[in-house]
Amino acid sequence: MLDLLNYDFMRNALLAATAISIFSPLLGVFLVLRRQSLMSDTLSHVSLAGVAFGILLSWDPTITTLIVVVLAAIFLEYLRTIYKDYMEIATAILMSAGLAIALLILNSSKGATNVSLEQYLFGSLITISVTQVIMLFVMAMLVLIGFSLFLRPLYVMTFDEDTAYVDGLPVRWISIAFNIVTGIAIALMIPAAGALLVSAIMVLPASIAMRLGKSFKSVLTLSVIISFIGLNTGLIASYYMDAPASAAITLILILLFLLTSGIKSLARR
Repeated sequence: MLDLLNYDFMRNALLAATAISIFSPLLGVFLVLRRQSLMSDTLSHVSLAGVAFGILLSWDPTITTLIVVVLAAIFLEYLRTIYKDYMEIATAILMSAGLAIALLILNSSKGATNVSLEQYLFGSLITISVTQVIMLFVMAMLVLIGFSLFLRPLYVMTFDEDTAYVDGLPVRWISIAFNIVTGIAIALMIPAAGALLVSAIMVLPASIAMRLGKSFKSVLTLSVIISFIGLNTGLIASYYMDAPASAAITLILILLFLLTSGIKSLARR
């Protein structure tokens, strides 16, 4: 089994999976609790427009993706404040717009670039570079620092925004900052996880942890552990099965979710 560590691309992939397993489930827990699970899916689709703009302008797609996703994250917070009862419609429209723009631009650029939309739709952990691994670990460090400093305000704001307002917390700015951090995290995860599957990698470990944890901090801890197990197990399985890593990871996380739900249901009887 250790033979896979002889390859640089597998070592980079395992490191990238470890970094992602640190920050993505932490953000995912708050997305689920805030009923914004669809936001991760929306931003991942919008990121494709960022990739397309990078191709159109001959810029690094990572830079344009970060810009577009951050702007979309801020816009989503604006939509959340004015369309509280119709947020799903607003995010669905933004998601569709992002994908449509990406398809139009990439179609018009056909032949002028060797970039394929498929590589961003599905991602590839095994093609992750050392630079991307470093960026993912920097993201993990920033998220951990942010959570250690702002965990209580985030907790209060998530469960009771009215109380947060009364306590004098800058709810709007905290929410915008959280959306921006989530957008940046998604933009960095796209090359590894792919736009279609990044949402599952963020939300599923959080959902499983919420079924098992008995306190808020235990849910956060369990989500990281579950994400680490799911991502690395899926990556190793994909290596030996010669299958797409992101697909294998997603299926393993889904199996863990179904297994957890089944055990919890049997325990109640």
